[in-house]
Amino acid sequence: MRVAIRGIYTTALTRLFSEAGHEVVQATGPIEKRFEGEFADGPADLACETGRDRQGVSLSGTDEAVRVGRELLAVGRDTFVWNDPTPLGSVFEGRVEGTRGGGAVVSLEGGEGYLPFDETEEYVEEGDSLRVQVTEPTPPWSDDDPRVSTTIRARTPGGLAALEEDGSGIDAPDAETARLVDLLSVELPEGWGVSLGRRAREASLADLEAGLSRAADLAAAFEGRDTAEPYATAWCWFGRESRFSLDELRREVTTTMAGHHRIKAGSNRASDAVDFAEALCEPEEFPFDAVASQFGPQAGDTLAIEHGKPDGRVITLGRGEVIEYDPEGSITLRREMTAGGSYDALGTPRESGDVAITTLKEGRWWYPTTYRDTDGERKGTYINVCTPVELFPKSARYVDLHVDVIKHPDGRVERVDDDELDEAVDSGLVSDELAEKAREVAAAIERALA
Repeated sequence: MRVAIRGIYTTALTRLFSEAGHEVVQATGPIEKRFEGEFADGPADLACETGRDRQGVSLSGTDEAVRVGRELLAVGRDTFVWNDPTPLGSVFEGRVEGTRGGGAVVSLEGGEGYLPFDETEEYVEEGDSLRVQVTEPTPPWSDDDPRVSTTIRARTPGGLAALEEDGSGIDAPDAETARLVDLLSVELPEGWGVSLGRRAREASLADLEAGLSRAADLAAAFEGRDTAEPYATAWCWFGRESRFSLDELRREVTTTMAGHHRIKAGSNRASDAVDFAEALCEPEEFPFDAVASQFGPQAGDTLAIEHGKPDGRVITLGRGEVIEYDPEGSITLRREMTAGGSYDALGTPRESGDVAITTLKEGRWWYPTTYRDTDGERKGTYINVCTPVELFPKSARYVDLHVDVIKHPDGRVERVDDDELDEAVDSGLVSDELAEKAREVAAAIERALA
């Protein structure tokens, strides 16, 4: 299998795929230098790309390639992978549901898409039926809709070559690369324009021919069809343990500080700082205080609690003020609660003036939240069991593992939601290994509080 890899996890994943016997193609200059070898520029069977928020990667390609990629990326017990119902390159017969910002919301089979007005030459209004193609899938933990376009392209994974429906001519990085198309023996379909990516400039004639030949086959499959799904897409979210496993893979190739991928996932500024630090030294332990002091969170900052679910969704539990900061890796967050209903599982009423005090520690498999009323009286404590917490500059991130432990106002301790964890295991959302860890953590907390 041939795979093209992009983003902050590239070195580690190049090592991972190469060791598994797969060929990495379309590699960048830094990757060629680190691995001390040349990489082909031919078409890929699988494209592996870091998501916009750097929390994980997308896998797009043939069904078999995505299946293999999913298995390889299970680098830790807190790795989660989900199939995308609107994969890259898929074509839908959509209906315009309305407009939003500079585009239109289009209903698709399996979800909704967002069509920027500059991605269509047609006048678009509510109720219109449009044939659209997914150009940018979005992960299940994002609130954004996948981007779509009314321009249909037959594109190889990794973007080496593409054909554009109702297009003409050759769009290439430069005139010399465009002239190479005339030297190829591939038969291109009528009514389709040629588009070559930046990597085509360095590609051999054989690689260009292979890429355009695949694109031509794909274009033929699109002909006369309102819908098509040439590729599969899956999303992989890396938890903290998984990021550190990827650090180990990268360390086999080049200097890699502790927490390399954990820090880079925090922000673009932090990512640049990691590159600078590694050029000077190699810290042996994750430098939480140095990272948080430079990029946050710090006392006085506002931090969101982003509560991931095993099915890929993310629920923001609220935002609070960081009232305590411990350079050893923990913070305490204060949130003011609104009135209405009761606190989950505790059953105590949620009233105006209540506050929630949450302590979050980097790398820990649980965190407690204590609720108090306006007089400071305890209304109960909820201990959430989750994948290891990561304290990013603007949010705390983890995936909830369902089972939790609560301490009632009268001191009674109760373990809850084991049935939800069992259901998640039965449905394949949580692995047996991860579920066993969650139960062990819950049991230890229950014993400590009893």
